[in-house]
Amino acid sequence: MTDPARVAAQILTAVRSGRPLVHHITNFVVMNITANITLCCGALPVMAHAREEVEEMAGAADALVLNLGTLWPEQVEAMLLAGHRANEKGIPIVLDPVGAGASTLRTASAQRLLRELSIAVVRGNAAEIATLAGLGASIRGVEATGTSPDAAAVALALARRHSCVAAVTGAVDIVTDGRVLLRIANGHPLMGRVTGTGCMATSVVAACAAVEKDSVLAAASALAMYGVAGQAAAERAQGPGTFQMHLFDALAGLTEEVVRKDGRMVQETL
Repeated sequence: MTDPARVAAQILTAVRSGRPLVHHITNFVVMNITANITLCCGALPVMAHAREEVEEMAGAADALVLNLGTLWPEQVEAMLLAGHRANEKGIPIVLDPVGAGASTLRTASAQRLLRELSIAVVRGNAAEIATLAGLGASIRGVEATGTSPDAAAVALALARRHSCVAAVTGAVDIVTDGRVLLRIANGHPLMGRVTGTGCMATSVVAACAAVEKDSVLAAASALAMYGVAGQAAAERAQGPGTFQMHLFDALAGLTEEVVRKDGRMVQETL
């Protein structure tokens, strides 16, 4: 991959032309905004949680998001039903282990999903990913606290432990499958002041994974285009409230040219 930003631009166009359907089993705090961000990047969202329909919906989808933000045990069972159907169909699953490490239920649920399903991408903050990689981390509620663990180290540990792509978001995003690693230096601090920006990133990752079989390329491209949109939104925003509004507009209006020009992606061979 000689020019990662060019690849990201091409994937953006593929999402918009393909209009993939992304099935979300997600949390109630972010359901509206993750549906909207999915639309803004060019994909189609569906939010279906009932055990009675998740297999059918996953069977019709092009990607599946499993988000643990507002978690209860029955939801995990629905996630497993949908996940097995997605694996049978060969569509990518993107796991967002919100708050893993904050409670036994969250940690055990994320570990069970990783153990029983074939997960394409795990997108989380450094503390969540460190927890699932078996490393130490400090988390309070669903937010990382204290000194963040080294993002590259925990991403590599998770990718190699679970044979998946780990996407750790932060000041610099890290995406790796344990063999190659990309650093994405896009985004803006305001993205950390609005509820659900991580969950929205997960939805964009799923939209890209629906059209790009290489999960490393899909995840890195998604985070680059999302980060570029965040930078554009921050230039227009007056604070966190208006930032979210401008983020939707910036992603919806994003062009290949802007992604190629502003995408800051560096690949490393391990």
